[in-house]
Amino acid sequence: MAHGLLEPIFDGEKTRNARTVLRVIILLTIAAAAVSSRLFSVIRFESIIHEFDPWFNFRATKYLVQNGFYSFWDWFDDRTWHPLGRVTGGTLYPGLMVTSGIIYHLLRFLTFPVDIRNICVLLAPGFSGLTALATYLFTAEMTPSPSAGLLAAAFMGITPGYISRSVAGSYDNEAIAIFLLVFTFYLWIKSLKDGSVMWGALTALFYGYMVSAWGGYVFITNLLPLHAFVLICMGRFSPRLYVSYTTWYALGTLASMQIPFVGFLPVRSSEHMAALGVFGLLQIVAFVEFIRQELPSKQFQTLLRSLVLLIFLVSLAGLVMLTLSGVIAPWTGRFYSLWDTGYAKIHIPIIASVSEHQPTAWPAFFFDLNLLIWLFPAGIYLCFQTLRDEHVFIVIYAVLASYFAGVMVRLMLTLTPIVCVAAAMAISQILDIYLVADKPTQAEVPKESTESSKATAFLPEQLRSTRRQFVGIYSFASKFSITGSIIVYLLIFVAHCTWVTSNAYSSPSVVLASRLPDGSQHIIDDYREAYYWLRQNTPDNAKIMSWWDYGYQIGGMADRPTLVDNNTWNNTHIATVGKAMSSREEVSYPIMRQHEVDYVLVVFGGLLGYSGDDINKFLWMVRIAEGIWPDEVRERDFFTARGEYRVDDEATPAMKNSLMYKMSYYNYNSLFPAGQAQDRVRGVRLPAEGPQLSTIEEAFTSENWIIRIYKVKDLDNFGRDHASAVAFDKGHKKKRSAKRRGPRVLRTE
Repeated sequence: MAHGLLEPIFDGEKTRNARTVLRVIILLTIAAAAVSSRLFSVIRFESIIHEFDPWFNFRATKYLVQNGFYSFWDWFDDRTWHPLGRVTGGTLYPGLMVTSGIIYHLLRFLTFPVDIRNICVLLAPGFSGLTALATYLFTAEMTPSPSAGLLAAAFMGITPGYISRSVAGSYDNEAIAIFLLVFTFYLWIKSLKDGSVMWGALTALFYGYMVSAWGGYVFITNLLPLHAFVLICMGRFSPRLYVSYTTWYALGTLASMQIPFVGFLPVRSSEHMAALGVFGLLQIVAFVEFIRQELPSKQFQTLLRSLVLLIFLVSLAGLVMLTLSGVIAPWTGRFYSLWDTGYAKIHIPIIASVSEHQPTAWPAFFFDLNLLIWLFPAGIYLCFQTLRDEHVFIVIYAVLASYFAGVMVRLMLTLTPIVCVAAAMAISQILDIYLVADKPTQAEVPKESTESSKATAFLPEQLRSTRRQFVGIYSFASKFSITGSIIVYLLIFVAHCTWVTSNAYSSPSVVLASRLPDGSQHIIDDYREAYYWLRQNTPDNAKIMSWWDYGYQIGGMADRPTLVDNNTWNNTHIATVGKAMSSREEVSYPIMRQHEVDYVLVVFGGLLGYSGDDINKFLWMVRIAEGIWPDEVRERDFFTARGEYRVDDEATPAMKNSLMYKMSYYNYNSLFPAGQAQDRVRGVRLPAEGPQLSTIEEAFTSENWIIRIYKVKDLDNFGRDHASAVAFDKGHKKKRSAKRRGPRVLRTE
């Protein structure tokens, strides 16, 4: 008897255990698929760091591993931004480097002979598996259906919108930041549901980790307060909200202030004032709730109106006064560029010059999210049906992320997680309806309406009964068709993700690939060829001038000092390089001599048709220089009378005489028959007579002419009889004597 009563209990427990084991196996499979889909670049090319920014991160990680944490914290890098240098330890987010360093030392402790480069290359794929797990946990808090979490994890694992910044070799801050973003949101929802100080403290802990890893932490800093504020406005204030938010804000703010690059920004910058304001509002609301229990209703209403009005006026006046006095920093230009897409182009051209800071084109949404973009609104609609506190968070997150993703290409990263979650909720709801729902019994079938009865009156009684029982979603045909359609839908999505990952997002920028007529792959390795030449054939302290895009790569691969790099912290210094590139040699040479430049590097794609060259970026150099010297550099001088930007016979004198034009096309005509020189990027025929150089000389040109390096001539080689050289020589001697007398103050921004 007892055995018979306990048997259903044991059977239920076995079923739950089996489901748990199956769920773990599926999650491990999803994590493996997420990692594997990001290894195309290693398989097709080699284990190499991609793009531009990751080369600095890799160089900084090597310094951390070799010299220790405290040396890294105090690191002053005198090989960048010559002659200014950079206080590296206080101007970066160290989370990425510290994470790699911990993994390296842990593996070494376990006697695994790993190289730090391979850890850096494979870090992003490794964390993508953790991101899939975090997405599963986050989605599980939104819906009781376990299939939604598994689908969301699978989507997050292979969606191109996330893969674009997490393939093997993409050693950038986003490699770990997206995992921290999703996991912090999961912890926030968990703490809000339970009202637990422990979960709130964990939210603050991972928020602090996020602050150390990526500047995008500001998205969390403003999204959580907005969620709390909306809940208060909806009349959903509760002790759970008070405990979770107060714990997160107090501990999270203290944790974020431990990062030198952040410092006191959480209490002194406008971007963080929303979090502080909601923290204060919560204290007021909690106090009001306490007073409500002690005072009669009429007196309470009067006190509430007076208190709210008084606190609002005092807070507003205090914020305005602190902002005007400089105690609280005003909104930055980067903030304004998020709300006005044209602001950066007018006021901060260096931000607008970056391709990933451009507004997102509509095709990019379908390219990065594909079929999920159709399910995204359906998932958000489902949230409105119940609209619990966590669903309010989903709606707010979706609205903000959709807007910001449209403003800036890079912010597609923040939209991808919520699209995966919402799409998974929509598909899960459809599958639950069509697969889980049971057929109703005859007693449960509602009576047909009069119209329906008339329409089926001609059918036999047996068919009419069958129609009532197997109508709609309960029929095998409907279940089979819906399930089959969704399977095909998902297979198309997987095929698209695989194709995009392998073809669009797995090609290193430093190693280019093309196809030969027989279909085989041909590697174009001009970048590494040129950087290796610099490393082997120039003095260790040779200063290299190039556009800022290549500064990190030169420092990472060539190990040579540079004038500017991708940190872009000093707009005037970058404008100086832009002025040198866009001016005549007589103007450029004194600039290069003043900054002790030994070599100048330019990227030219006219021979192979490589569109990412410096001629295509040249107008941004002109605009940035014009922002500092509007009387000396003018963008309109580089356009023809018809407003065209040309490099052929119709190019303007300012264009033909610029140092950039001369370095790009110097001796280029020798590759073609007389008068037949072609620029394959711009699609034009070049002048029969090429440009000549007098202040610099060609030192190296890569195999495919993509990288060209010029050596700056000494004054003797340039010719001291030249008027500008003589004038510069006198001024240079005065500056050298002044340098001996004391330090020289440089203009910086």
